[in-house]
Amino acid sequence: MTAGSTGGMVDEPQSAADYLQATRGVGFDELLAADRPDATACPLPRQADSVKTARDVTRSTLRDWGLSEFSDDAALVVSELVTNAVRYALCPSGTAEAAPITLMLLRLSPQVLLAVADPSDTPPAPKKPDFTSENGRGLYIVETYSRRWGWDHLDRGGKAVWAIFGGTS
Repeated sequence: MTAGSTGGMVDEPQSAADYLQATRGVGFDELLAADRPDATACPLPRQADSVKTARDVTRSTLRDWGLSEFSDDAALVVSELVTNAVRYALCPSGTAEAAPITLMLLRLSPQVLLAVADPSDTPPAPKKPDFTSENGRGLYIVETYSRRWGWDHLDRGGKAVWAIFGGTS
């Protein structure tokens, strides 16, 4: 598969990290809008109950794909990413409705790419975890429970924070 390609299965096995490089050539904007059998995108309102919706969508999608073994870790990570998007994603004035949070799952068997897009251009800022504090551990949890994570700017503005589950490092 070459950069820019959004086709189905590749002839040779490919790591999610390699595939992620190809998706960057395409851009998360295109993936978020794509109607693909190996992807699910779910717009979420910027409100607290979106976290539960994101967990439910993640678990049901992974179950439908036969990848339930990632459900617990992915549900925990998506909870953290959506919570961060709801809590910290600042929208330019008047654009909250036009730019919701979007959850995307992309199946790269045996791996899964999970991404949460939000309208903020501010990159995620990991903090040294303080285990006595009630907050500040979210990205530590993302790093601990996913194989790899990162973020990309979106062409339309905002960012997508992503995590990869499964496969080998």
